Amino acid sequence: MAHSYTPGLRVAEYAVITRERRLPLKGEVLVQIGDKLSAETVVAKTELPGAVHPVNAVNILNISPQELEECLAVRIGDAVKREQIVASSKLFLGLFKSQVRAPVDGVFESFSKITGQMIFREPPIPVTVDAYLDGIVTQVFPEEGIEIQSRGTFIQGIFGVGGETHGTVKMVCASSEEILDESKIPSNCRGSILVGGALLTLGAIEKAKRLGAKAIVVGGFSSQDLRRLLGYDLGVAITGSESIGITLILTEGFGQIAMARRAFDLLAKNEGKKASCSGATQIRAGVIRPEIIIAQQDVAISVETEHEPKGLEIGSIVRVIREPYFGKLGRVTSLPTELAVLETEAKVRVLEVEFDDGTRVLLPRANVEMIEG
Repeated sequence: MAHSYTPGLRVAEYAVITRERRLPLKGEVLVQIGDKLSAETVVAKTELPGAVHPVNAVNILNISPQELEECLAVRIGDAVKREQIVASSKLFLGLFKSQVRAPVDGVFESFSKITGQMIFREPPIPVTVDAYLDGIVTQVFPEEGIEIQSRGTFIQGIFGVGGETHGTVKMVCASSEEILDESKIPSNCRGSILVGGALLTLGAIEKAKRLGAKAIVVGGFSSQDLRRLLGYDLGVAITGSESIGITLILTEGFGQIAMARRAFDLLAKNEGKKASCSGATQIRAGVIRPEIIIAQQDVAISVETEHEPKGLEIGSIVRVIREPYFGKLGRVTSLPTELAVLETEAKVRVLEVEFDDGTRVLLPRANVEMIEG
């Protein structure tokens, strides 16, 4: 059977999902191998150093840098409060006094006999990393973090914005072709991951944010509305760190595109269950896809189910990612080995795809992505 590889999105009812959870710098790991965790469990913590604030003390005190040490009112390492007097000098026969005050709450960190500066540092910033998934700790990285493994339903999207979150799956559209507008956002959606159909309106996302929804998963969204939502053009950066108050995952792309039936049906089947999701996306090298993970630790996953994604084969389900068939799903019916000549006279590998209506077309393999089950 003909066989090749093409990039694809994974949509699997049962899969094993492994994620690493690491701190940005060394700290303390709080869990052990074998621990069963919920998504909210803090697995590691550390502290980021606070901001540094230099003060040119010798200019304020009108002294030389060598005289600074004997004018200090605090010692290195002492905690200080904003506006606390930390150094002083007497001028004009001791009748007048100049004073240096702490610029922030924090710690007096150091001073220099060369520059005459005093250095203050704000309190450290606590940083924690949670498990993200309901799962089991399979590996510990000392002072850094863990690897957690979960099993259950795994659905990748094509584009997303917003960070990691978790909530309860809630269907708000009856079919994958429905438009998700403001009228379909329920009042009782706090803490929910809302699942829509073909298109999400800007009004709907704003209402969902006001009502406390955690995320929205939908087929498509307007690129113009995305700019309005973010307040800027996104460009080609890695997404996932946007502070927009909600996570948005598109399963198909920009515009009015029905969510792939398999993804919609799997989400509907898991309505009411807890899910973890992330909008992080990177299209270039080291591809990162937005994802929805519905952990089901009690599900036994067989060797046949737990597999690495296969390459493209006859019978594979693919989505077309170029016009004039953009967004359409079909099944591969032929994988010719010989190169075909396009209208542009370029020679490329092609494949034949049959759409749901029975139509068959010949497409460059670069124009499709595989829907991996």
